[in-house]
Amino acid sequence: MVISKDELYKEAVNLSPLDKAQLVDILLSSFNFKGRAEIDSKWAIEAEDRLEASKNGLIEKVSMEDVFASLDM
Repeated sequence: MVISKDELYKEAVNLSPLDKAQLVDILLSSFNFKGRAEIDSKWAIEAEDRLEASKNGLIEKVSMEDVFASLDM
């Protein structure tokens, strides 16, 4: 079944916040450009640093529910 891009957009905006984030990640990952590997590597390092800081109590943990509740959506 093939759907139009307008139908796809309508479906996408009705996804849960987590599903939207996953979709955005998939779409952004589909772009290929010069320097992408370096950017991905730097983001991976940043993610590991943040995880380590969280484990060590150096940053405040906020639940996903609280984050989305605070957004003006």
